[in-house]
Amino acid sequence: MTQHEEGLLSPELVMAEMKKNGVTHVVWLPDSETNFLYLLMEADPDLDLIPVSREGQAFSTAAGLTVGGKKPVILIQNTGMMESGDSLRGWGLSLNIPVVMMVGYRGWTRHGVNTDTAATYTERFLNAFGINYYLVENGDDAPRISVAFEEASRTRRPVAVLVGDEYHGFNR
Repeated sequence: MTQHEEGLLSPELVMAEMKKNGVTHVVWLPDSETNFLYLLMEADPDLDLIPVSREGQAFSTAAGLTVGGKKPVILIQNTGMMESGDSLRGWGLSLNIPVVMMVGYRGWTRHGVNTDTAATYTERFLNAFGINYYLVENGDDAPRISVAFEEASRTRRPVAVLVGDEYHGFNR
């Protein structure tokens, strides 16, 4: 069986949602957990990958792309998102940038016993900033990515997709 058939969150499903929503650029800090998705993104001629050296740069880069008429998505881990809170506030929220953040939910488990305090504070952080979010933990949840894109466009605000499975079934 393929990952899609088993209900796992495959990188192909994530890519299909990005393409369905017209993503032109992926702004991200390279890490090992997104490697499966990276290989697909790199091979896609319709996507431009923009690596940043610090997570906080992702928000200013996404804002610039948006103002320039492009449609970026930010791939970021929860720890990096929290570290870049001021950049998110200044570039994303203050400028009303309609961007989706695909947030790796490091430390989260579906059983409610977090293995890392990063997971403990992720949703609290998003709530403090007034950012809506959608949990995606398997292939059946993939349509929530489109819901996030629709909401970001409608509200002209950042919206988060919390990726609870890192694209390969790790937490199952």
